[in-house]
Amino acid sequence: MARKSRPNMSEMYLEENKDQIYENALAEIESFELPLGTTLRSVYDDQPNAHQRFMEKLDACIRNHDREIEKMCNFHHQGFVDAITELLKVRADAEKLKVQVTDTNRRLQDAGKEVIAQTEEIIRCRVQQRNITTVVEKLQLCLPVLEMYSKLKEQMKVKRYYSALKTMEQLENLYLPRVSQYRFCQIMIENLPKLREEIKEISMSDLKDFLESIRKHSDRIGETAMKQAQQQKTFSTTLQKHNNVNYGRNMHLGRSRILESKNEMTLKRTLEEDDDHDEEVLTAQDLVDFSPVYRCLHIYSVLGDGEIFENYYRKQRRKQARLVLQPQSSMHETVEGYRRYFSQIVGFFVVEDHILHVTQGLVTRTYTDELWNMALSKIIAVLRTHSSYCNDPDLVLELKNLIVVFADTLQGYGFPVNRLFDLLFEIRDQYNETLLKKWSGLFRDIFEADNYSPIPVANEEEYKIVISKFPFQDSELDKQSFPKKLPMSQSVPQIYIQVKEFIYASLKFSESLHRSSTEIDDMLRKSTNLLLTRTLSSCLQNLIKKPHIGLTELVQIIINTTHLELACKYLEDFISNITNISQVTVHTARLYGLSTFKDARHAAEGEIYTKLNQKIDEFIQIADYDWTMSESDGRASGYLMDLINFLRSTFQVFTHLPGKVAQTACMSACQHLSTSLMQMLLDTELKQISMGAIQQFNLDVIQCELFASSEPVPGFQGDTLQLAFIDLRQLLDLFMVWDWSTYLADYGQATSKYLRVNPSTALTLLEKVHRGMRDSSKKNNIFAQFRKNDRDKQKLIETVVKQLRSLVNGMSQHT
Repeated sequence: MARKSRPNMSEMYLEENKDQIYENALAEIESFELPLGTTLRSVYDDQPNAHQRFMEKLDACIRNHDREIEKMCNFHHQGFVDAITELLKVRADAEKLKVQVTDTNRRLQDAGKEVIAQTEEIIRCRVQQRNITTVVEKLQLCLPVLEMYSKLKEQMKVKRYYSALKTMEQLENLYLPRVSQYRFCQIMIENLPKLREEIKEISMSDLKDFLESIRKHSDRIGETAMKQAQQQKTFSTTLQKHNNVNYGRNMHLGRSRILESKNEMTLKRTLEEDDDHDEEVLTAQDLVDFSPVYRCLHIYSVLGDGEIFENYYRKQRRKQARLVLQPQSSMHETVEGYRRYFSQIVGFFVVEDHILHVTQGLVTRTYTDELWNMALSKIIAVLRTHSSYCNDPDLVLELKNLIVVFADTLQGYGFPVNRLFDLLFEIRDQYNETLLKKWSGLFRDIFEADNYSPIPVANEEEYKIVISKFPFQDSELDKQSFPKKLPMSQSVPQIYIQVKEFIYASLKFSESLHRSSTEIDDMLRKSTNLLLTRTLSSCLQNLIKKPHIGLTELVQIIINTTHLELACKYLEDFISNITNISQVTVHTARLYGLSTFKDARHAAEGEIYTKLNQKIDEFIQIADYDWTMSESDGRASGYLMDLINFLRSTFQVFTHLPGKVAQTACMSACQHLSTSLMQMLLDTELKQISMGAIQQFNLDVIQCELFASSEPVPGFQGDTLQLAFIDLRQLLDLFMVWDWSTYLADYGQATSKYLRVNPSTALTLLEKVHRGMRDSSKKNNIFAQFRKNDRDKQKLIETVVKQLRSLVNGMSQHT
């Protein structure tokens, strides 16, 4: 029983707890505390029938509240009925009061309409009065602003831009702040920057027109400046010479500016006169009116953009400088092209120099120096290129004169020009090259026109004419009576005159280079040396090598070069006289004409030897020996006699040559003739030689020896000339005498009779003679091999051949 009672108490306890939970949940729902999620979750627990039980509790609570509401309504019902009754009574009185109020308001409004109209009129009049007073006051403030703005417009109209900028400044700082609240003032304030930009654009447009005008007429400005500089230089030079001042002093004693004064009217008038015939009708102000530069600079400075203007001006002038420095492709063809080029550059820098001195800060000395250094490098490069195309020395000389004037002009404006004078030294070398080319043609023409014969003079007058052109002295010739002949040909005085003309031409370039007389003397001597050692020497060498120049002409050329060599000292005196520099000066260069003419003589002598040998070869080629003849003709060959006669007549012409030259030519001819005859005997194509041919050949050699012994050219000692044929003589004697035993016995001894006979030469000729003897014996007698004498001779020849071959082999082994 006890066990059953304990569970019942527990269940009762749980029931009580659940009822408490439901009550608490209902209390929370009634209090409208949100959220209700927690409350509702506590209701819906795991206990069975929890929802049903909660709904029962909720229905009981609702019924209780309904009963309380019904009690309250029953308690207040009578009071509500009484209040409604009283309200219905008051509604009738309210309607009556509303009608009375409406009527009273209508009557009041009708009575106040006239008062309201008069009051509004008074108010309107007072507002107008106040507005008029205010307008008058404001107009008194605005009128100066409007007057200043009108003044600004007028200044803009008449192009008084600087004054307009000042007016703008007054408007902005003084007048406009007083009336800044007005719309028209705001419009003015907005227009002022636009007006400033307009002024800047207009002034910049004027500057561009000025730059374009300067670009077009810079050549006129430069031409005028160069003329004035040249006149100043001429005047200074004349004055210095008049006062016996040293010519080498600096002639640029002061600056000579075209635009030295701020007033440019002088240059403008000059340009206007030069431009009278121009296609465009331009005034002086159009040509050189610097006011746009001043105005634009002033305007930009006032506007605070002075640096921008300076940069723009310098940039544009740099561009113009590049255009000015760009030459025309055909500039090198005429001097006018160079003159126009220099004039434009001078005009450009004259303008820059003027701007430098009449403005502050627009251009600086550093800027102009930098611009000039850039231009100078470009000018030098252009002149190097274009001058290299020039082949006319006159044009090069005119170019030099232009460069000197150009340099002197710019030096007068303070620009350094030393590099230009250095360039002139380069151009001087080129000028010398063009002179050398020109004189090379002159020399060729002189040589072509020369007859290469002594100059005939019929009387004293003709003789004086010749010696006035060429320094010739010959006491022996002076003793002869007229008519007579001078040893040199017509080309000698002509060459001498042309060399002097070359010196004059070279001197023209050396003038005005600001160099001392010593330097000029040195330059003249160097250029003259080039003329002699290169040009004249080359012309002489080419002349000597020409095919149509014969022995007579070569002899005359040697004589001519001898006299030209003697005249070199007179050329040195000539240079000293025109430069006033004594030849005893330590640094004075000497003329190299002596070596030039010696080399030409040596070449002519060599050509004489060559032509003599060629002529000998021509005679040798027509030789027609019958190498199988049984007996000689008893007289020398016809070709050889003709050759000897030719040599005799030729050597007679050599009487005017120096002795050694004639002797060398004669010896060379004899030696060549001897060698040619020896080669004829030893020719490999010649297979056999008869003793009759040897005899005929011996007769020819005898004639050669007789010619050598006749002393065709004086000066040989003893039988020196005959020694040229000693090899042939000993060889022929060996075969004519048939003295082989002596030759073989004495071979190698200094006292040998046939010392000059080489074993190989003897062997070759002996084999040819042996073959000739055998062929001759066969033709004469079919039984010739049975003759005892012939057999003995054949055996002897075979024996000698064997011995000669042993000698030849021994020589080769020894070698």
